[in-house]
Amino acid sequence: MSVAFAKEESAEAASETALPARPISNRINLVTEAGLKMLHDELARARQALEAASVLEDVNERRRQSAVPVRDVTYYAERVRTAQPMPVPTSHEVIAFGHTVTFARDDGRTQTFRIVGEDEANPAQASISHGSPVAIALIGKAVGDVVQLGPRELEILSIS
Repeated sequence: MSVAFAKEESAEAASETALPARPISNRINLVTEAGLKMLHDELARARQALEAASVLEDVNERRRQSAVPVRDVTYYAERVRTAQPMPVPTSHEVIAFGHTVTFARDDGRTQTFRIVGEDEANPAQASISHGSPVAIALIGKAVGDVVQLGPRELEILSIS
């Protein structure tokens, strides 16, 4: 088919399909074994989506369908490249990356979270990033310690 018959959007419209890069934290990229697997899985998923988009005949639709996968492949490739897998903690004396910590808040609530990598953190599923304010306050502390977190106090009840 002649190029004359291919309808392409203007350069301005085409540039609208390019998405900004996903921000990458400057923190060390610590990951659990499950977190590293998740990064590899997400990279594979993004590559599959990019492959699927690349076979579309309509150039404009190909651009639109490729925007998110291009961004995600770049992000996950970098996260896999910089990942530093951490061993499961063997001691439960002092809180470290990978520990599950239960603490009492000064408002009477008790919470339990596992300290994990940034990409695998999900507070709704009881995991928080090692770079979160709560994790930063807890790391290095032991059962019975009370830590200050802004105006709140947290008492560490257990480490596993």
